[in-house]
Amino acid sequence: MFDPVKLLRPHLQTLVPYSSARDEYQGAEGVFLDANENPIGSITERKWNRYPDPYQADLKAKIGEVKKVPVANIFLGNGSDEPIDLLFRAFCEPGKDEVIINPPTYGMYKVSADINNVAVKEVLLTNKYDLDVEAIKAAITKTTKLIFVCSPNNPTGNDVSAEKIEELLCSFAGIVVVDEAYIDFTARESLSQKLGQYPNLVVLQTFSKAWGLASLRLGMAYASEALVEILNKIKPPYNISGLTQETVLNGLENVAIKDQMVAEILENRAELKEGLEALSMVKKIHPSDANFFLVEVENGHELYNQLISKMVIVRDRSRVVLCDNGLRITVGSKYENFRLIQTIKELTEK
Repeated sequence: MFDPVKLLRPHLQTLVPYSSARDEYQGAEGVFLDANENPIGSITERKWNRYPDPYQADLKAKIGEVKKVPVANIFLGNGSDEPIDLLFRAFCEPGKDEVIINPPTYGMYKVSADINNVAVKEVLLTNKYDLDVEAIKAAITKTTKLIFVCSPNNPTGNDVSAEKIEELLCSFAGIVVVDEAYIDFTARESLSQKLGQYPNLVVLQTFSKAWGLASLRLGMAYASEALVEILNKIKPPYNISGLTQETVLNGLENVAIKDQMVAEILENRAELKEGLEALSMVKKIHPSDANFFLVEVENGHELYNQLISKMVIVRDRSRVVLCDNGLRITVGSKYENFRLIQTIKELTEK
C-alpha cells in the first residue's frame, strides 16, 4: 500500500512543525492576546490586524463544495508554485533524488528542481505531444520520487492521455503530479475525482486562469489526506492572506460568472483559430484544450520581436524542444484577437 511517509525525507519524519497562535486556539471569538498583533486596528478602513486562518477552513469548505473534493484532500498554496516547491522539499533529498518531467512542459518544474538541487530526468513527449509511457517507465530508478505531468499541457495546449497518466499511477511507486491549471477549458473530468483510486496522485489547479484571479496567487493541490498533512506540516504558518481568502470565498459565490467567462473565451478561441488559419505565414495551429494556442509560424523568433515592436505581446516558444518556430498565443478579447491578426498581416503580408 502506498504510504507517503515512507517517501518523506528522513529528517522530516520527526519534524515538529511551527505551532502558530491560531493552531493553539481556533475559535473566532475571544480576547486575543496570543499573537502579538496590533489590538487597535490597521492603517486601512478594513480590519486586517489579525492573522488569517492558517488552514483556510471556510475557503476550503467552499472549494470542496464547488470542486467536489473532500476538505481533507485540499491543500491551498501561494499559487500552484508553492505546492510544487513543497513537494520537492518534502520528498526529494538534494543531490541524491531525481524527478521526471516531459518537455515541452511548464518551466517551473525544472526551476523548482534546480533551486532544491534535485536532478531532473527529461523524457520528451511524443510528436503528438502525448506521454511516452514506456520511455518514462524505463527512466524510473530507485531515486525517482516525483513525475510531473501537465494536462492540458503548457505550452502545447493539448490534454495528454488520461489513460496513460493512470498507467503511470499504477506502475510508479512514487508520486505523480498532474497539473490541471487549464482544466476549465477542456470538457474532460478532473483527475481530482479519482483521488480515492490513486493515493500517489497529486492534482494541481489554480484560480489564475478561468477564474480571473491571477493577481491573488491562490493554487490548489488535491491529494490523499496523508499527503495533505505532510504539506501542511512544512508550509509557512500563514501562507494564504486573509484578503485572498475572503476575496476568493466571495468569488466562489459567482460560479456562473466564471462559466460565462469560460464560454466567451472558448468562443473567442474558435474565432482566433479561424483568423490565424487565414494567415499565410502560419504553418500549423496545434489543437488546444486550453485558453491559448501553440502556433508554428515562419521565422517565429523574428515575428515575436516584430510583434513586440508593435506592443502586441505573445510568448516566444520558438527555441523550445518540439516547438520549432512556435509562438504561444493566449486567447484574448475580441478586440485583442483582432489587433493581433491585423498586426501580423501588416508585418508579413505587405
